[in-house]
Amino acid sequence: MFAMAYPPYLKEKARTLRRERNMTIDDLAERLALSRSTIYYWVRDLPIPPATANRSAAQRRGTLAMQRRYTERREEAYREGVAEFGELAGDPEFRDFVCLYIAEGFKRDRNKVSLGNSDPAVIKVADRWVRRFTQRAVGYSVQYHADQDVRDLQAYWGELLAVEPSSIGLQRKSNSSQLAYRTWRCRYGVLTVRTCDTLFRARLQAWMDLLRASWT
Repeated sequence: MFAMAYPPYLKEKARTLRRERNMTIDDLAERLALSRSTIYYWVRDLPIPPATANRSAAQRRGTLAMQRRYTERREEAYREGVAEFGELAGDPEFRDFVCLYIAEGFKRDRNKVSLGNSDPAVIKVADRWVRRFTQRAVGYSVQYHADQDVRDLQAYWGELLAVEPSSIGLQRKSNSSQLAYRTWRCRYGVLTVRTCDTLFRARLQAWMDLLRASWT
């Protein structure tokens, strides 16, 4: 199937309307009588316009109410984390886990708990505590060098963590081809443990804040 060619002025018209009138892709497709996919590829590099006036007041109120509910639930989970920290911190390994997350954990997304490392001991600690505190699915992926046997890596981590080797995702190291004549020090690759759990992440934030405060 060949892409249909359109006059250049149509693409420019779509981009102008997107910039100057904040029109959505659906609005542009209707206005110019073109497919939504064509419009998307023409304007995908332009900022998504804010909510348009044709959204009903009820929709906007519903969105705001939902956002407030999620905010309240995160704040409640954070308070729970504060309240339980003292008892949990009596376990040295719990403090190790929180300290590891401060140093190595992914912190840019308040809905995800994710920690990656090449050290099996570190991953075992992370996995143990993530499994303990989340009710969501826990996922795994391993970053590997081009010269490594991915089946061996999956088998190694699968046995260590008691999970099905085939369930461990694979991510080739982006510059692995540039390391062809160098020894990559990560013998078993870099394993990441992750879960999407907003409330667990809020509790974890409380634990990190309190542990940092204890250092100062």
